[in-house]
Amino acid sequence: MSKCIRCHVEILDETERCPLCDAVLEKTVEVENMYPDVRVRNRKFAMVSRIYLFCAILLETVLVYINIKMDSQIWWCIITGLSFLYVYLLFRFAILGQEGYKAKVIVLMLIAISMMVVIDFVSGYRGWSVNYVIPAGILAVDAGIIILMIVNLKGWQSYMVWQIFMIICSLVPLILYFVGIVTHPALTLIALGCSVFLFLGTVIIGDRRARVELKRRFHVR
Repeated sequence: MSKCIRCHVEILDETERCPLCDAVLEKTVEVENMYPDVRVRNRKFAMVSRIYLFCAILLETVLVYINIKMDSQIWWCIITGLSFLYVYLLFRFAILGQEGYKAKVIVLMLIAISMMVVIDFVSGYRGWSVNYVIPAGILAVDAGIIILMIVNLKGWQSYMVWQIFMIICSLVPLILYFVGIVTHPALTLIALGCSVFLFLGTVIIGDRRARVELKRRFHVR
C-alpha cells in the first residue's frame, strides 16, 4: 500500500505515482497484488519463447546437417526453419507484442504469405505462390478486415488505412503479371477488385465519418 502526501489518499495497487497529481508515492504497508499481475504472465511467456527459440535453433542445426548429408536437391531445412520462425513470431508478436489485435492478425497473415513465396522458390519454383497464394492471402486479409469491422462497429473507420495498404499490396501481383512472373492473372484481378471495392464501399457507406477519418489520418484540412 502507498500514500500520496499531497492528496492524502491511499493507493492499493503497486503503482509508483499518484493517479491524481502524479507525485511519487510513499510506501506504507506491503500488500498482495490487488489485480492480476500481467507482468508475471508476460515473463512466463517470454521464458517459454526463449526456451523454444533455443530448442528450435538446436533442432534446425541438426536438420541442416541432415539436409547436407543427404545431398538432397531441395533445401527442405529452410522450410522447417521458416516454420520454427513463424511459431516464434507467434510467441513474440501475437502474445507478447503491445500492438493491437488488428495489426497482429494482418501482419502475421502477410508474414505467412511471404514465407509461402520463399517455400515455393526453395522447392523448385512452380509459380503457385505468386499465381495463387499471394492473391488468395490478400483476399483472406480483406475478409479479415470485414470481420473485424463488423465486430468493432464503433471503430470501423479505423480500418480504412489497412484497406489502403491492402490495395497497395494487391498491386504487387499485378506488377508481377506485367513483368511476366505471374502467368495466371485471374485471381490477381479478383484480389485487386475486392480490395478496391472494399475501400470504395467503406468511403461511400461511411460518408462523413469516413471522410473525416481519411483527413485525420493523412493530415488533410
